[in-house]
Amino acid sequence: METGRKRKTGGGQVTRRGFMAKAGAAALTFSIIRPELVRGTAANSKIRLGLIGCGGRGTWIAELFAEHGGYEIAAAADYFEERVDEFGEKLNVAKGRRFTKLSCYKKLLEEKLDAAAIISPPYFHPEQAAAAVEAGVHVYLAKPIAVDAPGCRQINSLGKTASLRGRCFLVDFQTRANEFYIEAVKRVHNGDIGELVFGEASYHCGRLDIKAEPGTAEARLKNWVFDKALSGDIITEQNIHTLDVASWVMNEEPLYAFGSGGRKVRTDVGDCWDYYTLVFQYPNDVGITFNSRQFNGHGTREGIINRMFGSEGVLETEYGGKVMIRGKNFYRGGDTTEIYKEGAVNNIARFYEDVTKKQFDNPTVGPSVRSNLVTILGRTAAYERRQVKWGEIVNSNERMVADLSGLEA
Repeated sequence: METGRKRKTGGGQVTRRGFMAKAGAAALTFSIIRPELVRGTAANSKIRLGLIGCGGRGTWIAELFAEHGGYEIAAAADYFEERVDEFGEKLNVAKGRRFTKLSCYKKLLEEKLDAAAIISPPYFHPEQAAAAVEAGVHVYLAKPIAVDAPGCRQINSLGKTASLRGRCFLVDFQTRANEFYIEAVKRVHNGDIGELVFGEASYHCGRLDIKAEPGTAEARLKNWVFDKALSGDIITEQNIHTLDVASWVMNEEPLYAFGSGGRKVRTDVGDCWDYYTLVFQYPNDVGITFNSRQFNGHGTREGIINRMFGSEGVLETEYGGKVMIRGKNFYRGGDTTEIYKEGAVNNIARFYEDVTKKQFDNPTVGPSVRSNLVTILGRTAAYERRQVKWGEIVNSNERMVADLSGLEA
């Protein structure tokens, strides 16, 4: 399932995967209640968690769940046996509760679990989340939530179903769990930069590592980040971070998008594009320009960067850098160097609180669905080289179909 990969860096800039090597102890920005104060003793307060997707990020985030103290990693699932075994040995998961192949998640959900963390390739998210909600467990879901509009609608429905059934459903975006991003966006919504004029969003990084020599079905799965259907292409799988910030700031749906992109530099694996350049048009003549690349920038600046210009100020954010507001209502903000780990730690703590305090409103689902649909809007506009309206995407029944031939069920 989730393979865990490293992005090559350029120009000394911090990238998301760089946080895995550099992250230290994170200072939590959400209040955390110790497990023993919620249900009695530490021994009986642990949430029994199953992890679906035991690659690099899956293993890393499972360790954060374990470090929290309120979780027991009770089961693990991944297509690859060697991966789930390595995970199991590291996280002390019994061999009888390690599951493999495409149906691994079904077997995992037959265990007596309280919750499931889904850290698999995005293509599988709606199917696996649906099975988890049906099994009656709380769901912790990695972004992006889906690779197509039907999948987004399904996740939206699952979030509502989970609420009705008294279950938590949390989508893990690090920026939305960071105190400086939260405060800055709140100030923008309160009018601190005045009337919104236009914005910029970008995600530039080096190419990703090939995890297996292409040519086999299993290599295709290991190299899922280069597969359009499995990943949703780079605009959905990766660029969603900057487009989510833009969507968060705007707090409404775009009217339409237009632009282009292609596959000109990285042509040795998969079928994903390696760059995009688009305009997202919002109401009141507010346009947001967007561009991304996933190939060598030869020392140019890299990162996840957003700017929003208003009549009285400018919001500037950089994932791993500064978040601030310049202008009439200056906000110093702060540095987000530890955001990659800190954001996940905060979300894990929030998930625990929601479960133990029985808070089932699941507020992360709706905004995540909208941001995911924004990426699909942009992707469709670029693929089809035309202006695509928001309503076309929201109502689209077009599905991305992955080639799973040669893989064991």
